[in-house]
Amino acid sequence: MIFNKLRKFLVVFDSPELDCPPVFSSGDVVSGRVVLELFGETKVDSLKVHAEGFAKVHWTESRSAGSSTAYTQNYSDEVEYLNRREVLLQADNGEATVLPAGRHEFPFSFQLPEETLVTSFEGKHGSIRYWVKVKLHRPWCPVRKIKKEFTVIEPIDINTPSLLAPQAGTKDKLARTWYRNFGQVSVTAKIDRKGYTPGEVIPVFAEFDNATSRSIVPKAFLTQTQTFIARGTMKQKRSVVATLCGDIVSAKTRETWHGRAIKIPPVGPSIQQCRIIKVEYMLKVCVDVPGTSKLCLELPLVIGTIPLHPFGSRTSSISSNYSVNLEWLRMAIPEQPEPPPEYSSVVTEEEAEQQNNAAVQQPAEDLSGIMERPLMAFVQEFRFRPPPVYCEVSDPLRLLQS
Repeated sequence: MIFNKLRKFLVVFDSPELDCPPVFSSGDVVSGRVVLELFGETKVDSLKVHAEGFAKVHWTESRSAGSSTAYTQNYSDEVEYLNRREVLLQADNGEATVLPAGRHEFPFSFQLPEETLVTSFEGKHGSIRYWVKVKLHRPWCPVRKIKKEFTVIEPIDINTPSLLAPQAGTKDKLARTWYRNFGQVSVTAKIDRKGYTPGEVIPVFAEFDNATSRSIVPKAFLTQTQTFIARGTMKQKRSVVATLCGDIVSAKTRETWHGRAIKIPPVGPSIQQCRIIKVEYMLKVCVDVPGTSKLCLELPLVIGTIPLHPFGSRTSSISSNYSVNLEWLRMAIPEQPEPPPEYSSVVTEEEAEQQNNAAVQQPAEDLSGIMERPLMAFVQEFRFRPPPVYCEVSDPLRLLQS
């Protein structure tokens, strides 16, 4: 029968790796082929490709209009990101094209829009999807359709100044029951930067001051918030993707985290450019305060796709050292500094001799005025002075042997 002449009908995307499906971003060219395998000779009116991309949200809420009247309110919206059409096979004179039995491949290609697309996403109340739909029209036969999705990931480079900036904050709350006060609990936390990628470890520096008469347990949570927007109404879904539990902080004591690690699991990147769907991440450092609600300090995060460059970590470290409160200087773990180069390897013998002669000829400098300044002024001046610039040494052993 004519219906059984079509043995195989599928879409294959071109991919540099056979075992991995391709991933695209704005401006990329999506290419592939439509494969037809026929048992026998078949007439085809047309073969068309339609590429589409949409962000869609939908949910329902029950409403009450009285004591005995209830109805369901629907919320939905969509945003179109891609709409491309291509005709792969169609005769100019309107007659059907006869394809012999066997395998036939029809290549296709189209370019994604240059403007920023949105990363593919699947959520409880919405999704962001991209797909290719192919329609096969044959005389006296129902239209055959196939649909195959592809993934779009918009790059988020965390090596930008805004995402390399350290995040810090302080929060406190009074523990009380009825008329009795148990004391105050305060939380101070800091992370090196705002942007991270999946698989990275976030060192959490925190201090928990428990001035109450009861014990508390500090914890840290990495949370994901999915926000769906339609018709001016918002629906959110929150979930915890990683946790970190600290030791018990006894009454009237203080606990410090010197870079406690919380690892980011394989989660999707942040989505910030979509009008109806947003995906945001937050690091919450919390303690349960006796007699009142939980005390939580929130530090915003952005999960990106381009990891930190080697020079980015040095920049982040320097910026964090000069951007935070002095209180953090006693909480941070200092790194082992590199030894400076030998004096002889930087200054030649002729320059050294000229400097010594110049020093002998110059009169002694009057230091009486300087000693009248307070000692704290010298400490602060030295404390905030940037480190000297050291040259790179290709062979560290040569430096030690000299």
